[in-house]
Order: sequence, then C-alpha cells, then structure tokens
Amino acid sequence: MCTHRSSCPAADSPATDSVAAHIVAAHPEQGWNLLCDGTIVFDDTGELRPDGRVVAPRRMPAGRLAMAA
Repeated sequence: MCTHRSSCPAADSPATDSVAAHIVAAHPEQGWNLLCDGTIVFDDTGELRPDGRVVAPRRMPAGRLAMAA
C-alpha cells in the first residue's frame, strides 16, 4: 500500500484554502490543528496563517442558530 501524499499547497496562494492542506498535528483537546502549509486552524473556523495574517471565523447570524427547548 502506497502512503505517498502529494505536496502541500502554499498558504499564500489565492486559489488555496485550508481545505487543500492536510493536518500534520491535531490538538482537538485544545481546539486547533496545524496544517502542512504552516496554517493553524481553530475549531471556530478561524485561521492563523504562517505570515501572521488572521482569517476571522466564519460564523452564522445568531437568528439562524437552533435553540434547545
């Protein structure tokens, strides 16, 4: 069985997002994962890029969230 993985996309490529990169270090107990391109992805969908840029979390408006009875 081959364990080869294609090379990791560059984090600064405009056509690339965190979906294309794979996880190299998972820390679910702390709420973040390190991707092969150096990006840190948080459970709230926010990102910290290797060049220091911050990608804000993608959140739904509060009116659309389901509430428990």
